[in-house]
Amino acid sequence: MKRILKWIGATILLALILSIFAGFIAYWRSTNDCDRKTALVNPMKAIHFCEYGSPDVLKFEDVEKPVPNDDQVLIRVRAASLNFIDPGLMRGPWPLRLMTGLRKPERTRPGTDVAGQVETVGKNVTLFKAGDEVFGVARSTLAEYVCARERALAIKPANVTFEQAGSVAWAGFTALQGLRKANIQPGQNVLINGATGGVGTFAVQIAKSFGAEVTGVCITGKVDLVRSIGADHVIDYTKEDFTKGDQRYDVIFDNVNNHSFADRRRVLTPNGVCVLAGIGGAGLHPGMLGRVVGILKANLLSRFVRQKFVRYGTETNKEDLKLLSDLMQTGKVKPVIDRSYKLSETAEAMRYFEQGHARGKVVLTVD
Repeated sequence: MKRILKWIGATILLALILSIFAGFIAYWRSTNDCDRKTALVNPMKAIHFCEYGSPDVLKFEDVEKPVPNDDQVLIRVRAASLNFIDPGLMRGPWPLRLMTGLRKPERTRPGTDVAGQVETVGKNVTLFKAGDEVFGVARSTLAEYVCARERALAIKPANVTFEQAGSVAWAGFTALQGLRKANIQPGQNVLINGATGGVGTFAVQIAKSFGAEVTGVCITGKVDLVRSIGADHVIDYTKEDFTKGDQRYDVIFDNVNNHSFADRRRVLTPNGVCVLAGIGGAGLHPGMLGRVVGILKANLLSRFVRQKFVRYGTETNKEDLKLLSDLMQTGKVKPVIDRSYKLSETAEAMRYFEQGHARGKVVLTVD
């Protein structure tokens, strides 16, 4: 038995030493292309960051203009927007660095939403042609040009500006797919907790388009905004706690997750669904870790009760993008823009966005 324990102890110690060594090697090998300076053949302006840190790391500089492959579209960017993940990629909190690079960010160009005009198309592209006005999802969209997959784009409705279209994709997907996860039905009572951010303003309007009776929760100064986008009822959380009221909801779309599992269960109908959509604002903020733990806890505990607390991952979806386009074209959804900045002002835009007080979306425009 002593010999067995000795070998087990030695094995654990060796595994620990190897893990530390592997982690050390991985840390120092994690790098990016910032140090590999090459002459630019076709330069364009873009937002670039080589180190983790505050918005000061965001630089407006020349990079190589991308070239589309056979299945891609080259877009001249007219507008893009900031999303929840962008401050995290920039600041690089340690848990996230396991995926984005331990020492330096592997992905050095932010942005996922885009709206613009098609410049050229790959030989396999059949849905778009040069000159088409499109919107959708791509990578590194805070730039003058970007390549995107054909299935990640849709034609921009004529009644929607580039700024509006450039704010839609990721927030719109998050709201639409979350409400669908709850199996939202016409006539249901739906509450949107956190109704004035990018996702929240889309969630209110999409829920209304599905025929629900919608209640939005927000702060005093944003009550008029929530009413203006179609909410039937508005709760000012500085004056009233929705979990203490008498109203019961079939669906709670929770962008904030600042209430306990028990409190939210109390205001759900017996078969109600709470969609665990967010943690209250972009970037790092007080209470963020506790809310993440609360989401995991609620999701686990709901397995033992009739009411469901569901998590989900937002995905790029061609059909959902087309639905969002149709909703905008018919006027049922209108993107809410808080502020617009020039691409060269991205650092300033990020500082504002990280405060977590935006009324709708923060957009970057490209001249």
